[in-house]
Amino acid sequence: MAGPTTAERGERQQESSGPPLVRRLGPRRLRLIIVLALAALVLGAAAVWLLYGSQWLRVEKVSVSGTKVLTPEQVREAADVPVGGPLVSVDTDAIEARLRRKLPRIDAVDVVRSWPHGIGLKVTERSPVLVEKKGGNFIEVDDEGVRFATVSTPPKSVPTLELTLSPSGSSAAGLRRFGEDRLVREAVRVADGIPAAVARVTQVVKVRSYDDISLELSGGRTVAWGSGDKGAAKARTLTALMKAAPGARYFDVSVPTAPASAGS
Repeated sequence: MAGPTTAERGERQQESSGPPLVRRLGPRRLRLIIVLALAALVLGAAAVWLLYGSQWLRVEKVSVSGTKVLTPEQVREAADVPVGGPLVSVDTDAIEARLRRKLPRIDAVDVVRSWPHGIGLKVTERSPVLVEKKGGNFIEVDDEGVRFATVSTPPKSVPTLELTLSPSGSSAAGLRRFGEDRLVREAVRVADGIPAAVARVTQVVKVRSYDDISLELSGGRTVAWGSGDKGAAKARTLTALMKAAPGARYFDVSVPTAPASAGS
């Protein structure tokens, strides 16, 4: 019996040939892949429409937390959140920058999306450690030496900062060398180092130069502190000195290893 001719073998080979993907997957599996791909495209388009085009995921509410001096309404107004716009497209970094620029009292703010309809603004306000009198108002200074707000009434139990910088002598030299902002930060460093019991009765932190900072306490008492260096040692020395000489009106801890007290 004769085998297949060359023409027959060619026809069979042609029948078994075709696109490699079809041969490898088979018609049914290929149709399934096409259906799944189309479904993915439809779902993707639906998700884009849901996030950007629909009315379901849009900003309807802006909540504010963490305020102490500022009001929630002040924060909302400064934030200028695009109410009514798609929640997904809200630029949280821009809102944070806007708040810090418009409201210097804000030290930090966390802007978060609260799905499906809200934006949350969690605010941390700066706290004054000193106040500087200017005219009839008071400028609040935080623990980094930042002047951040002007108020008509000073906060309770916050010492007043007095910069008594002479245009000549050591004060002028210190001002030229360090600058006023650095001297303010040094005053803050001193205020942070004062013992708690002394801090409660400290009324004024007076700066004459970088290393000539003094405290005025209630009852007409004065403490010569010096610079902000060795603050912990000065605090311990002052505590011991005030116990040893409770009636003294002047204390000098500028050199903590050689303290002095005087007056009665």
